Amino acid sequence: MTTQAVQPTRLPDVNKISFSEPFHWLALAWSDLRTALVPCLIYGLGLAAVSAGLTLALFYSGAATWIMVLAGGFLFLAPMLAMGLYEAGRQLETGTKPRLTDMIFVRTASARELAYLGLALLIIYFFWTRMAQVIYGLSTYKVHETVTELIAFALFDPNGQSMAITGTIVGGIIAFLLFTLVVVSAPMLLERNSDVFSSSVTSFRAVARNPGPMLLWAILITILTIIGIASAFVGLIIIFPWIGLASWRAYRTLVTRPA
Repeated sequence: MTTQAVQPTRLPDVNKISFSEPFHWLALAWSDLRTALVPCLIYGLGLAAVSAGLTLALFYSGAATWIMVLAGGFLFLAPMLAMGLYEAGRQLETGTKPRLTDMIFVRTASARELAYLGLALLIIYFFWTRMAQVIYGLSTYKVHETVTELIAFALFDPNGQSMAITGTIVGGIIAFLLFTLVVVSAPMLLERNSDVFSSSVTSFRAVARNPGPMLLWAILITILTIIGIASAFVGLIIIFPWIGLASWRAYRTLVTRPA
């Protein structure tokens, strides 16, 4: 009886890019957004409405301080929420105009592998919230029950200023590690018959080969997302689909297609 050796899956090659590429991705994504304007705006509207609803629920339930945690969680979980936009970018690339149902019910991705990636993001998010609680607890003995009190503490109290600086540094490091994990892996799971491990390794390799341009891309995503949230989530109706389509463009540029 003979056994056939299982050949390991070869990871795709990653490309070297310039600092101008992130702006090129945004320009191409803007053109994609105009091509599939209606389904993308409805997608963005749904996400903005849910985000605004959760924020209002926290505010009127007396848990307003958790709004900051919710905003941070959005940044952490956004790659999974954008799967429908990656699908739209994939279809636009083939010359097909995406439909809203295709974006909501993505059929080309493995549900199991997406669940693994989503679980990993959720664990990192919970770790970030714990770290934020520890930094806050070490900075003050007082519980600030409103957002106004918390902001005043962070801006005008020396302990609060130290808390804000430390929290920003720690949160930024965790957020960039998460970005490194998902910037390529999420869209890669959509297109290729790939598992979450090989997709994540490819994502790390892409960032490791292009640390400067990818850091710029992470900063651009963060700035645009903050603008969308700060506009009472109205800006997310356009900004979130724009970033999602640009992320698909980023994946296509970074990862070499198989022969």
